[in-house]
Amino acid sequence: MAAGLVFMVLLLAMAGHSSATWCICRDGQSDATLQKTLDYACGAGADCNPTHQSGPCYNPNTVRAHCSYAVNSYFQKNRQVATACDFSGTAIVVTADPSVGGCAYPATASTTTTPVSGMPTTTVNGGSPLVTTPSSGGVLGGSNNGLGPSGINTDISHAWAPLPMNIIVIFSVVVAFSALVLW
Repeated sequence: MAAGLVFMVLLLAMAGHSSATWCICRDGQSDATLQKTLDYACGAGADCNPTHQSGPCYNPNTVRAHCSYAVNSYFQKNRQVATACDFSGTAIVVTADPSVGGCAYPATASTTTTPVSGMPTTTVNGGSPLVTTPSSGGVLGGSNNGLGPSGINTDISHAWAPLPMNIIVIFSVVVAFSALVLW
């Protein structure tokens, strides 16, 4: 009986642990490269509305900051699959929350934001995702000849998705304690 109680306490303690990850743009990349990554992520489904002028993540108003927000949004919408945070080597997965000031970076795919009216919209033209704006050629004035995440198909809608580490640890503990109790 006591072993069962200890087991439940350990299980609950591990279930409360979060292994959140975010995706940000790497240091050392040119603004032109980061702009291509930003344009690709926004055109491929990332929620870039918060980085627009009236959005909560407009400041700091740098290509790097906007790129990091966009690739993180894309990464979260693709269930934190590692290949969804590559962008031809321009992005990296981190465990430290990159949120700054009033700009909260999503840590899950379920986090949503309110669209900003009059801002760019995502459209599909001939099968390719494009970002269209009312006046310029792309988000922050760039063009959309972006960098794909890694050249690997990241559509995991019908594929096996890797389990979060906390689920694997919990399962391992359950199996280990079950073996000890039944032995």
